[in-house]
Amino acid sequence: MTGLCVAQFKRTIVSPALSHIGLDGDAAVNLMTGTALVESGLTYVAQVVAGGTGPARGLWQMEPFTHDDIWATFLSDARLASLRGAVLDLASQWPARVSQLPGNLPYACAMARLKYYRAPGPLPAADDAAGQCRYWKSNYNTSLGAGAADSTHIALFQQAIEA
Repeated sequence: MTGLCVAQFKRTIVSPALSHIGLDGDAAVNLMTGTALVESGLTYVAQVVAGGTGPARGLWQMEPFTHDDIWATFLSDARLASLRGAVLDLASQWPARVSQLPGNLPYACAMARLKYYRAPGPLPAADDAAGQCRYWKSNYNTSLGAGAADSTHIALFQQAIEA
């Protein structure tokens, strides 16, 4: 076996982190677990590219620009003070927050969830692997990303649902 146990990851990292920031529920927990599976296989904390590593960090493979943009253009809104405080609860004082994406799993999960929270439309149903995969592709991986809403990735979202 490589990587983390999906069921433990879902139960001990994803669910509590999302509950803490108030953006939980079965659909969100399955989506975040599936996203980590398709982005990193629950194995890689640095993006693997030909010739080394890329900019994406952590199990959710968030790029520093995306991380910093969430803080600068979303969590800076005074109306989101409670949400900002809950996310800050998950971050440590050191190292810099963006540098915590590989090792601070609850914080990285919260930041990835915020990327989805900013996306238009509701989350797909908790048991809809194909819908969650399409949602991931259009709102997280985007048209510029290398991922695809194909049977291989749908199977990973199904694995997250069943965990």
